[in-house]
Amino acid sequence: MKWLVAVVRPNRLEVVKDALGKAGFRGFTVTDVQGVGRQRGHSEVYRGHEYTIDLLPKVRIEAAVPVDQVDLFVDTVQAAARSGPEGQIGDGKIFVLPLDDAMRIRTGEKGEDAL
Repeated sequence: MKWLVAVVRPNRLEVVKDALGKAGFRGFTVTDVQGVGRQRGHSEVYRGHEYTIDLLPKVRIEAAVPVDQVDLFVDTVQAAARSGPEGQIGDGKIFVLPLDDAMRIRTGEKGEDAL
C-alpha cells in the first residue's frame, strides 16, 4: 500500500474528484491548505494599498492506495489537475509515500482489505 498526497489548485478540485471517481477511487480526503512554491505568491492592490500574498490557497487530496493502483491514481490526478496541455507553474505536486498498514475501525479489517 502507498499513501498518496496531491496538492492542487482549488479550481481544479471538482475535475480531479470526478476523474478519480471515474477511475474507480472511492475514498479520499480533501483538505484546504495554503502553501508556497515556485510561484512565490503575488501582489494585489486593495483600497490603494499593495499587499503581498505569499501563501497561496491549495487543496490537499490524500488517499491510501494498493500498490498496483498507484500509477493509475498518479496519472489520473496529473491529467485532471494540469492547467492546459502544457501545464503551468503552480499546478501542484503529487507525493507517493510508503504505508505500512491500515485498519478499518468498524470491522477490524487490516491491510488492503481495510481500503
